[in-house]
Amino acid sequence: MVSFNKFFTSVLLAIAYASATSAFAIPSESKHATHQTRIVGRGLKLAAFNPSSSYETFGTGVDHPLSKRAGTTRIEEATVSFVESHLKVNSTSIKYRTGYSGQAAKHAYVSQVHNGIPFANAVANIAYNHDDKVVAFGSSFVKPKKIAASKPIVSLDAAIATAEQALDGKYNGHPATLEYLAKDDGSAVLTHVVQIQNEAAGTWYQAFVDAHSGELASIVDFVTKASYLVLPITKETPAEGFETLTDPQDLTASPYGWHSTGTTNTTGNNVVSYKSSATSTTSQSSSTLNFIYPQSAADAPTTTGNVNAARVNAFYIANTIHDFTYRYGFTEAAYNFQTNNFGKGGAQNDRVTISVQDSAGTNNADFSTPPE
Repeated sequence: MVSFNKFFTSVLLAIAYASATSAFAIPSESKHATHQTRIVGRGLKLAAFNPSSSYETFGTGVDHPLSKRAGTTRIEEATVSFVESHLKVNSTSIKYRTGYSGQAAKHAYVSQVHNGIPFANAVANIAYNHDDKVVAFGSSFVKPKKIAASKPIVSLDAAIATAEQALDGKYNGHPATLEYLAKDDGSAVLTHVVQIQNEAAGTWYQAFVDAHSGELASIVDFVTKASYLVLPITKETPAEGFETLTDPQDLTASPYGWHSTGTTNTTGNNVVSYKSSATSTTSQSSSTLNFIYPQSAADAPTTTGNVNAARVNAFYIANTIHDFTYRYGFTEAAYNFQTNNFGKGGAQNDRVTISVQDSAGTNNADFSTPPE
């Protein structure tokens, strides 16, 4: 096993030739990428859309609308009541999905619904403190200009056939669902949602087939094939050599990879690595999440190539530490740092933000962890 001294030496070298680094585990208010284009299956080009999300924190907490009611209020009731009041929507458009209640905090997750049918990409989450006050709220609820009828025209069998052909795979038998999908033109389409796999090719998609037109509307790719040119965490100095690592994530800790938020830069579910501002990240050097930026010891740290190498290496190291500590119990329920906790408890929307070559100092590093 790599010694802790060597392990943390590698951590400090994550920002290779950077003047200083700051890392913050704080709720991020920056918008994630709302659009993503993928080429899948038989060369099909698909655009995926995630509505813009908002995230708010409330200091020591605010009361939910049912807090003054006599007796115990169930988390489901409190959550629906708060979302209804805060977003000014009808309770019939809110569906409680899951939640977690502990001694110190509670967390709840809901979906937007129409005629009882949930939206796949319009959701919200609430965090409560030990006093049952709301301390954080995130939402991607939408207000569609046009919404499809809730009764499908296209059969499920036909939808499966369309998805299988387009994605060059087979339906894996996972229970299909009927869900709305918000589109970037302000409309919402009704979709059959099915999972398509090709074990030989190593592909696994969640397909959204329009239940009225029969077209493949969108997908979620469950498999990532990201590659990073980095200094492996088992090495101590750049002289030992950078390597290209493919899919280095631990699937127990990061089951959907490090870019499960749909990004193609050094922004992910666990970490965002940037210089100067949270939008100044490093984009993939080529499609399919390749981050190959050679570091040059002969050039100044501030050259574009070395800044990109530093951001990529910091992204890799911080994610590796996330996955490593997950194995030792620093999970969602233990309040680790992630944007999406996938319904596993803890408080989300608090990924680590790493500022490389930070102007705050030289040859230094700090890590700030404000209360959740």
